[in-house]
Amino acid sequence: MKLFHRALLRELIFNYLAVFLVLLVITLTTLFIRLLGDAARGEMVVEAVLTFLGFGVFSFLPMLLSLALFISIIMALSRAYRESEMVVWFSAGLGLNAWLRPILTFALPVVLAIGTLNLAVIPWALSKKDTFRQILDSRDELSLITPGLFVESKQADKVYFVEGLADNGARVKNLFMQSTQDGVLGITVAQSGVHKRLPNGERYLVLENGRRYEGTPGLADYKIAEFGHYWMWLEPKTISLHRDLGANSLPATTLLQQSTPANLAEFVWRFGFPVSALVLAILAIPLSFVNPRAGRSFSLILSLLIFVIYNNLLGIIQAWVAQEKISFVAGLLGVHLFMLGLASIMFYQRMSLRRGLFK
Repeated sequence: MKLFHRALLRELIFNYLAVFLVLLVITLTTLFIRLLGDAARGEMVVEAVLTFLGFGVFSFLPMLLSLALFISIIMALSRAYRESEMVVWFSAGLGLNAWLRPILTFALPVVLAIGTLNLAVIPWALSKKDTFRQILDSRDELSLITPGLFVESKQADKVYFVEGLADNGARVKNLFMQSTQDGVLGITVAQSGVHKRLPNGERYLVLENGRRYEGTPGLADYKIAEFGHYWMWLEPKTISLHRDLGANSLPATTLLQQSTPANLAEFVWRFGFPVSALVLAILAIPLSFVNPRAGRSFSLILSLLIFVIYNNLLGIIQAWVAQEKISFVAGLLGVHLFMLGLASIMFYQRMSLRRGLFK
């Protein structure tokens, strides 16, 4: 029995690490490309890409851990069926129930990690992410400009283009700016520009050695002005320092103390994810059955379909609790009891099949 447990745990750990690393690399690559696109469009400073990448990975970790756990169990047990190893264990007197103990021993640390992330770490990370975003929003528009790209301002009333940066990014070189003020189109070109903040808090974009053109396209009434220094006032930003971040950033204890429908629905989602990971680990045992002569990918495809359906059900239940269509307790336990019942039925079918084969 100890040999059986050790061999299974060793294979499960190897499969889990391999699957998790693959899923993590895919997630990191996708998020990184998306964030780089945001930085290229001027929606984010390049220095913030890695920070937001870390916050993004935190949000996806529970899903990755749960999916890697489910797939690793399916892979290990499906291989045992394909190579007729299961037949050997069954003939030695080990029933399907004997697989529960090593599977649960392997799954419980992962489930605890998912629970810790969902109930404590991710809400904290979301609040820190919002604080960091507020700091970025308070920065001037020049800090968002990427050399060589046309960038629209956040108010959508200006378009910038700079050839390069100087003084560690504090000064721009060869700047082009199109702006609209009081319905008049203006185009400004300057050799350099810098952001300045006055003691009273007002902010200005100071352009040096350039020209400004004002007029209406298609008409000849353009005004041309040359300047040594051109001070352009920047509208102050209004940032709420105590913005309502929503239920997803509140601590779990606060969700239960302030038991609004939205807060209870959020708790149902957070609690449901680690429980679903545990239920899926149990469900993976009967799901792993494959006919050695059948295609090896069928059980994996079916398992992934069940994983997607289960997680979609969690989202539906969360919405129903928020809309008060079902009670908090029903949302908290209902779908998990249903899936446990499905697992029990599948266990019974597989064990009945085994008894029929070994009579």
